[in-house]
Amino acid sequence: MTTVAVGAPTADDSERIRRVREAKSDAVSRAEGWRRRGPLLPALIFMIVVTQIPFVFTLYYSTQSWNLVRPGSRSFVGLQNYADVFRDSQFREVAVNTVILIVGTVLISVVLGLLLALLLDRVFLGRGIVRTLLITPFLVTPVAGALMWKTAMFDPVFGIVNFVLSPFGVGQIDWVSRYPLAAVMANLVWQWTPFMMLLILAGLQSMPRDTLEAGRVDGAGAFALFRELTLPHLRRFIELGAVLGAIHLVNTFDAIYMMTQGGPGTASSNLPFYIYQRAFLGFDIGQAAAMGVVVVVATIVVATVALRLIFTSFTGKEEAA
Repeated sequence: MTTVAVGAPTADDSERIRRVREAKSDAVSRAEGWRRRGPLLPALIFMIVVTQIPFVFTLYYSTQSWNLVRPGSRSFVGLQNYADVFRDSQFREVAVNTVILIVGTVLISVVLGLLLALLLDRVFLGRGIVRTLLITPFLVTPVAGALMWKTAMFDPVFGIVNFVLSPFGVGQIDWVSRYPLAAVMANLVWQWTPFMMLLILAGLQSMPRDTLEAGRVDGAGAFALFRELTLPHLRRFIELGAVLGAIHLVNTFDAIYMMTQGGPGTASSNLPFYIYQRAFLGFDIGQAAAMGVVVVVATIVVATVALRLIFTSFTGKEEAA
């Protein structure tokens, strides 16, 4: 009988075994990764179908000279539509209106939301009822809110604003016609203040109370505590609310459509409403598509920078937005 001696594995055998184990581990990791990502695939597909495919078609249409009232006039013009967009004086006017609308609404909403949050952070009788009432405007349908402000608040004859200001000598002012952009902003501030209030209130309630108590023990007054402790702590929440509000307000359409129709002229029109006018009233599909692409790119750039700053504030290090 021949006996075969089994010796220790060679270096080649050890390397082969290690590679087999790594291959199996990689296969298990990939399978586990797909099992975790699998439930997200329907949402990803839905997002691609709803957002990315239409955007690709918009890019295509933006290179076409296509006016629906002139059948057979569709032709490829390259970047000519983009050049026409930047030469359009009305586009620049509504771009300025959009910036004023967003910045003004966000700033006023943040200030009012901060004041209301400071109020609700205190304990008083009926705080739950007051909190519910203050949240209500954010839950109202935007179209219904715009109609309410146009008719019940700003009506020159029966409006509540004129009724409240009548003891001060204010007559029957048609606020929507005389100050259209300010009227739209008032409606948006009314709707967005509760959102800012809730976000800032969450920040207030997450603030360590022992820090405030230590400041009071050291003799700091209420204003000093707010300036040195409370406001720096709330900075990240205020920035987050401002960015989220600005991203949403870029797409404001319903309030302008229901209250002013963008007029008089372009006094209260913003970019989405102006694009709607060019596409569905002027029937200029090519230039409207080019405007849409410009607005989307500008929004992405601004939002990316803002979100990167916010993530840096929250995490203390720079992350990809």
